[in-house]
Amino acid sequence: MIMLPVMFKNSWFPTVFDDLMNDFTPNTCKTTAPAVNVREDEKAYTMEVAAPGIKKEYCRVNLTEDGYLSIAIENKMEHKEEDKKQHYLRREFSYTNYQQNYTLPEDVVKDKISARVENGILTVTLPKQEKEAKVSKSIEVS
Repeated sequence: MIMLPVMFKNSWFPTVFDDLMNDFTPNTCKTTAPAVNVREDEKAYTMEVAAPGIKKEYCRVNLTEDGYLSIAIENKMEHKEEDKKQHYLRREFSYTNYQQNYTLPEDVVKDKISARVENGILTVTLPKQEKEAKVSKSIEVS
């Protein structure tokens, strides 16, 4: 009878081996981009960027020199569960950083772009230029 080693694992306390394997596994990406919805109506385009728990202080919306809309979201959170009489076994840090540049449609009024954060959603409103009324007239030939 051959005895094979058995490794017991507690799911709440990862092993060093698990950490090493997860960090060096090829084709693994630990970053995610927030979901973005884009709506259009007669007056504007509206972008909605999912950013749960984000505060407006952590959002930057800029128009670059090249005419791109740049959206950046940065959030640092630290969760501690600690007892003063004992040392901690688990401590979690969270840091998310997202930045994306978007090409704007030609009919956007760039100096009237606005942004707000509400209920975990960054909403960027991109107003459209008013369409000129179609004019038809007879031109006299001289």
